[in-house]
Amino acid sequence: MTTTITRTARLMVTLTFVGFSSLLAHNAFAQSPLFQPLYEVLTHPRCMNCHTITDFPRQGDERRRHAQLVVRGTDNHGAPTLQCSACHQDENVADDAVPGAPHWGLAPLSMGWEGLNASQLCQALKDSSKNGNRSLADLLKHMSEDSLVLWAWTPGGNRSTPPLSQPAFVEAVQAWVNAGGPC
Repeated sequence: MTTTITRTARLMVTLTFVGFSSLLAHNAFAQSPLFQPLYEVLTHPRCMNCHTITDFPRQGDERRRHAQLVVRGTDNHGAPTLQCSACHQDENVADDAVPGAPHWGLAPLSMGWEGLNASQLCQALKDSSKNGNRSLADLLKHMSEDSLVLWAWTPGGNRSTPPLSQPAFVEAVQAWVNAGGPC
């Protein structure tokens, strides 16, 4: 009888731990309500296609590998023989078929967000070794003024836009920054 109770107790502890781990893995625990709207935008394909952890960019809402087997390159702007700027200009071209914005390129690998839950992405955004050495104020400026970031809301073609309007996103970033960047 004692052995059965002990096994049952161990099984319950194990299941409880597995359930707890599962909740952690799926980001079910409370996180900052101020960061959630940022997370929804930053994990949209317009952002994630360039904030990839791969050696190649992704494209489209389905995040497929970039056509022409384009690669990251040492400076995140393509291989020496096929730089991003060979096709991507300062604005959308070819009837919006080829997207464009100034300084088109991939975010450095240190700024890759694929696979991060909300808490991990929040921490990465605040980590100066992973965010381009930016303070919270610098992040606000980047997310509200950088032409490449702003492109996400005017992508042209049949590309979807992030779930918040650009002004609403800036307001959300401002509120998060004003609160000290809670995760």
